Amino acid sequence: MSERHHRGALVRNATLLAAAAHIAPAGTWLPGSGALFPALAGRGRSDHVALTFDDGPDPRTTPHFLRVLDELGVRATFFVLGEAVTRSPRTTLEIVRRGHELAVHGWTHSRPWLPTVARDAREVARAARAVRLVTGAAPRWYRPPYGILTGSRWLAAARAGLTPVLWSAWGRDWSADATARSVLATVRRDLRGGATVLLHDTDRAAAPGCWRAALAALPAVVAECRAAGWEAGPLAEHGIRRGGHEPGARR
Repeated sequence: MSERHHRGALVRNATLLAAAAHIAPAGTWLPGSGALFPALAGRGRSDHVALTFDDGPDPRTTPHFLRVLDELGVRATFFVLGEAVTRSPRTTLEIVRRGHELAVHGWTHSRPWLPTVARDAREVARAARAVRLVTGAAPRWYRPPYGILTGSRWLAAARAGLTPVLWSAWGRDWSADATARSVLATVRRDLRGGATVLLHDTDRAAAPGCWRAALAALPAVVAECRAAGWEAGPLAEHGIRRGGHEPGARR
C-alpha cells in the first residue's frame, strides 16, 4: 500500500471514530486495553523493548539522559512537545545527532477537557511541523499528553500522517516520591518482550526534580532487558506495523 493510500485509510477510519466519540476519551490508556489494541499499546517484536521518553526536550535535563543512553549504547524514542522544540532547537537537534528518534507528544502538555477536531488537528500538525523544520525529518509516531487519546486527537494524528502509540509499561516517575528503586519496580511489573516503556526526561509536567529518579533507574531498566535477552531500542526498530497488524520476532 502506498503512503498516500495508507494515510487516506487512516483518515477515513479516524473520521468514523471521531464522529462517534470525539468528546469522550477513547479509554485505551486504561489497564487491560493492550489486549484489545496491541499495536496502540506499543506491543512489538518479542525480542525487543521500546524505550520512550515524554515531555521534552528540556535543556536542563534531557542532556543527562542522552549521556546515560550513550554510556549504555542504547537508542530511544523521545516524544517531544512542539512548543519546547521551538524554544530549544539545539537540544532537539542533539537528540537526533545522538541517534535517537523524535516523535510528537503535542504542542503543549494539555488535557483535552473540551476537545475539538479543529484545535487538535491544528496543534498536532503544528508540533509535527516544528519537528520537521528543526530536524529536517518527518516524525512517525504520536502519543497524546497523559495518554488520553480522544477521537479528535486520533483523527488529528491521522491527518498529520502519524501513528498513535501509547505504552505497556511505565515507571510512575512523575511523582514527588519517585525513587530509582520505585521506578524500576514499577517498570518491572509489566516489562516483557515486546513492551513499550514510558519514562520522562523532564519534570516539566511533573513533580520538581522527579526526573532524577528516572535517570538513576535507566541503567537498571536496560540491564533487566538485556538479562532477559531483549534488545532495548527505539520504536522505529520495535516492529509495530502501521495499521495495527501484529508483528513477530525478527527472523
